[in-house]
Amino acid sequence: MTPKKPTQNDVARRANVSQALVSYVLNGSDVTIPAETRQRILDAMKELGYQPSKVARSLRTSRTYTIAGVIPDILNPFYPAFQRGIQDVADAENYDLITYNTDANPDKERSFCQSLLQGRADGLIVVLFHVNATALVPLLERGIPVIRLEAMYKAPGGYPLDNIYVDNAAASHAAVAYLIGRGHRRIGMLAGHAGPTRHRMAGYWQALTEHSITPDEGLIETAEFNETGGYTGMQALLERARGLTAVFASNDLMAIGAIQAIQNAGLRVPEDIAVVGFDDIPTARLVNPALTTVSQHQEQIGRRAAQMLFERLNGSVPPGGRTEAMPFELIIRQSA
Repeated sequence: MTPKKPTQNDVARRANVSQALVSYVLNGSDVTIPAETRQRILDAMKELGYQPSKVARSLRTSRTYTIAGVIPDILNPFYPAFQRGIQDVADAENYDLITYNTDANPDKERSFCQSLLQGRADGLIVVLFHVNATALVPLLERGIPVIRLEAMYKAPGGYPLDNIYVDNAAASHAAVAYLIGRGHRRIGMLAGHAGPTRHRMAGYWQALTEHSITPDEGLIETAEFNETGGYTGMQALLERARGLTAVFASNDLMAIGAIQAIQNAGLRVPEDIAVVGFDDIPTARLVNPALTTVSQHQEQIGRRAAQMLFERLNGSVPPGGRTEAMPFELIIRQSA
């Protein structure tokens, strides 16, 4: 016979308290409960293996106890680590996490934002390449807080829309300045489509001009944010960019594709062409040669984004928007 699941009444009897006190603890009520009593209830729940019903809790509180994450490419190793950071915090808050993959498609971005108006989640963490804050206003007006991962500083506004960002221009500037410091003057760039490309390209151009290197548009190739894009983009640069000695790729997948293209052309990395990427995905340290890249500490970003979201959900911050910067780090390995 299937054993009966423990109930709130069972927890109350084990902890020698009323069921109302158990309910107050489960629902995070403002009612003052002595620390010793609260701990006794938590211990009783653990001993009995009691799991609160999210359906019942939703009916009582009008919450779904679910948050949503919208990302552009679930196959890009940057995003699973980012989502892992979000889920760690969601688990601690006893919330579920659902993930939407947009393929960086503007129609899908708009569609997913629209679908959340149906009340499928209490809050949202988004990485949007095309849709701007205007598309988020209906969610915000419905009282659904939103956290955006951005590529640059965005001024906060009056809505409960929070921005968390790594300064992509400064990070790219650091990567290209490092190459210049290593003696490179003919530095190409593999630029992606949309997303953070504009800001990463700005850092690339700024580093060149600050070191009296005239930017050359012929050294820039735009391709998809993946290994195939990096490979074909690098092939194009090798065919036309004479004297190229280094390349900065807009993400690590492109950098890995570039290394393959360089090696297949009979050249060596870094002896003939140095390569620097962006993101520090797990594969970056495993390729040969190991990839010099910019780390954004994506799991840390995901964790902080989720913390900001729950600060909103728990009502512990003012109603207006916030903007918070996260650190980056240039990781030096063998490819440059």
